[in-house]
Amino acid sequence: MTKVLQVLVGLFCFALVGCSVASNEMAAGNISDINHVEGTAINWFSVNGYRASGGGGEQCCIVLPIRWRPGLMLEIEWEVDPDTSVKLPSITSDEFQSAYKKHAEGYRIHRASVEVPEWSGTDSCGLKVHFLPCSQVKVTTSCWGYGSPSNPIKEPRNMKEPAVCPG
Repeated sequence: MTKVLQVLVGLFCFALVGCSVASNEMAAGNISDINHVEGTAINWFSVNGYRASGGGGEQCCIVLPIRWRPGLMLEIEWEVDPDTSVKLPSITSDEFQSAYKKHAEGYRIHRASVEVPEWSGTDSCGLKVHFLPCSQVKVTTSCWGYGSPSNPIKEPRNMKEPAVCPG
């Protein structure tokens, strides 16, 4: 066997072993969000490129591995309206477009990498993304609803954004 052929066969065998050992089975689940920051709105968010509208409620879909593994990270990006108290003119008025454009200039995009807490194959119920003050994010796959003593996210709703964030 030539040296090149030996290398190719070796690489092929290595690839087969890698495929059989790695459990890369994926499944789709619902995704939802909870905004904990008073006076703000999450306009939209994405998790690993899967985009959803903010405002709570479950949406389809996020794709995650069937089995949890250590170091499983999610890349989250979201747009915040930091001032939901603004009153815009009627959408049918001539002033609406310019007023909306001015208001939208205050929107802010945030990004965070978040590690997914461990779950077992029987207790994953989609992904819930919790938006906290200071552009912090927590995620859970818990089947327990927010507010339940068994839910791992304990931060209250309607938290105030501090004048200065730590770090």
